[in-house]
Amino acid sequence: MTSPDLWEGFDPLTAEDVAGPVWDEPVPLSLRPPLPDFPVHALPDWLAAMVGAVAEETQTPADLAGCLALAALATAAGGRATVCVRGRWREPVNLYTAVALDPGNRKSAVFAAMTEPLLTAEKALVELSGPARAEAETTAKLARAAAEKAAARAAGAEPDKREELTVEAVALAQQAEGFTIPARPQLVADDATPETVGTLLHEQGGRISCLSAEGELFDIIAGRYSGKPNMGMFLKGHAGDMVRVNRQGREAQHIEAPAVTIGLAVQPEVLGALSRIDGADGRGLLARFLYALPVSLVGQRNLTPQLIPDDVSETYSRRLAGLTLDMADWRDPALLALTPEADAVLLAYQRVTESRLGKGGSLAPVIKWASKRDGAVARIAGLLHLATHEDNPWRAPIPGQTMAAATELGDYFTAHALAVFDAMGSDPARDAAHTVLLHLREQRLSGFNRRELFRSLPRGDFAAMGDLDPALRLLEEHGWIRQQPLPPRGTRGGRPPSPRYDTHPRLTPAPGQKPLSA
Repeated sequence: MTSPDLWEGFDPLTAEDVAGPVWDEPVPLSLRPPLPDFPVHALPDWLAAMVGAVAEETQTPADLAGCLALAALATAAGGRATVCVRGRWREPVNLYTAVALDPGNRKSAVFAAMTEPLLTAEKALVELSGPARAEAETTAKLARAAAEKAAARAAGAEPDKREELTVEAVALAQQAEGFTIPARPQLVADDATPETVGTLLHEQGGRISCLSAEGELFDIIAGRYSGKPNMGMFLKGHAGDMVRVNRQGREAQHIEAPAVTIGLAVQPEVLGALSRIDGADGRGLLARFLYALPVSLVGQRNLTPQLIPDDVSETYSRRLAGLTLDMADWRDPALLALTPEADAVLLAYQRVTESRLGKGGSLAPVIKWASKRDGAVARIAGLLHLATHEDNPWRAPIPGQTMAAATELGDYFTAHALAVFDAMGSDPARDAAHTVLLHLREQRLSGFNRRELFRSLPRGDFAAMGDLDPALRLLEEHGWIRQQPLPPRGTRGGRPPSPRYDTHPRLTPAPGQKPLSA
């Protein structure tokens, strides 16, 4: 038996004295799971092949090419087809998409590859319409000249003939005014003001597409030229609500069912700025976009990727340009019905949406966006259907498997929309804490001091050392780091030592141990 006198004069030791302070499980900064990848397999084969090939050659996430593929289809068919869902419920097939990626992600290269067939089709439409436009211009010019001559004859006529010649001059003037010269066909506009979009809609048979690898359109909506937000045209252009534009000195423009398509690639911070546009949320502009927040491949790209196969590129060009040209002259939109199976799939999807909109539901935080989710799925189904069948796709109803593919895309956009709206309302300190935590995990730091950490972080995220403090406090509150006791100050003064922190052991896991998620 051990004598109690043996330990006399020794302080008892605890586990923390031997192994250091015990760490509790840290609290995640965000409970949102990783975002899903773009479901390329949900696209028709020829479209999926192009999306995958472009993503491989450019070494960009497939989300960018995938969202642009949908925007390209919407450009080809927007304003020319309508999905007849149920009863009087109709959905046009134009879409608004916005992909958020930092600079250096080769957005322009992806845009060029995915939109080239649209520009080729636009050029073909210009050439095909050339003779008709020339004939209309000549006829109108001759009619105006005849009216002017008749007016001159009436003005110089004797009183007994003036009335008869005046009637003739008026008739010729009215005839000249009645001539309409077709506008030069245009499918895609860039950096267009709302007023320009209205004019283009009037000239182009009620449809136009705004595709850009930059986010200038949001600046324009915010009031770059007008000094105040101007989003009415884009609200109506998504919903298909009638537009009537009256401007001083110009003929009134009337568009019965406008169809605007938007496909943008913007920097992530642009989405945050979008949320600050006065009225953008309240009037529903934010709710009209399908968002994507892909993970950048910069830093891990394959420098010798496979190039886009010629047959894949040629098939994509032929199918997309063909669909564009086939539907270019439609004025009454093609009506796409649903098979009973497609209707059942969409109805089941609607039930899921409805069940998640209530208080406490997963879609309650984005209720305005989620209220348009089912309509967006119907639009996507219409586009997938038109892309699947090369010959007269409007003659067959949308099948169940196509609607199922559209719901998969709907789930993808839902997850990304939740992340976007969460980021729009997030605390800057939380975002900064995420940046610091990612750095600590990547560098596998078991400890650091504040000054060294600041020097190793990008100046774009932390311009001054004081910018670190909110992030460090939040990480300490969540149990990811803890500050060591400061050493006693010396008597000689000078700059105090930089605070030193320990990091949670799970940020530097042992081999075979899984790191904790933030």
